[in-house]
Amino acid sequence: MTGGGKKGGSGARALKTRVRKKSGLKVSSRRWIERHINDPYVHRAKAEGYRSRAAYKLLEINDRYKLIKPGMRVIDLGAAPGSWSQIAASLTGSTTDNILVAAIDYLPVDPVPGVAMLEMDFLDDAAPGALMTALSGSPGLVLSDMAAPTTGHRSTDHIRTMHLCETAADFAISVLEPGGNFLAKTFRGGTENELLARLKRHFRTVRHIKPDASRDESVELYLLASDFRGAGHD
Repeated sequence: MTGGGKKGGSGARALKTRVRKKSGLKVSSRRWIERHINDPYVHRAKAEGYRSRAAYKLLEINDRYKLIKPGMRVIDLGAAPGSWSQIAASLTGSTTDNILVAAIDYLPVDPVPGVAMLEMDFLDDAAPGALMTALSGSPGLVLSDMAAPTTGHRSTDHIRTMHLCETAADFAISVLEPGGNFLAKTFRGGTENELLARLKRHFRTVRHIKPDASRDESVELYLLASDFRGAGHD
């Protein structure tokens, strides 16, 4: 599998597809469809067998920071439709006989070879235990691409997604092996100081990342906490 490419075309002018105006289709919906069908990462994902363009966000971050290693255990939170799990399984060498990747989403996800996929809400009390049982050992990496359904109100969307990020961080701190890493989606708009302070107590390095594969107009950022010190730092 290949890493994420840089934005832009090969030099030739790309022909863009436009969606015809239809009765009942909002302008914002038509623009979203046009953007999606003209997105080079969408085309790459289809050509290279990934389930969504989000694959290139993880590939780009992994190429830079070398998060996923052969033989390591990985947990993928908010896995649907499964592209991050695909990458994790491929790079760790996870197989049906030796599961190294456990993933969870409340949405149904088609099976990913080498991945223990749980269909349940990560916020359920039973979810953390179910993930650890499926993985049979402490992970070296916890991934979270979770985001709450958007309302269109930026402040509300930020607060809801930050709650998921904080919950994922609490989980990562409780299960990661020493030296492990935590990568989670957040939204631009001010990561809570309390969360950053806690992560800095538990990890040697904490940084924000905006991968090229993340759309320019998107408010999403990724929070990477590296080199886990251990849980006893609160």
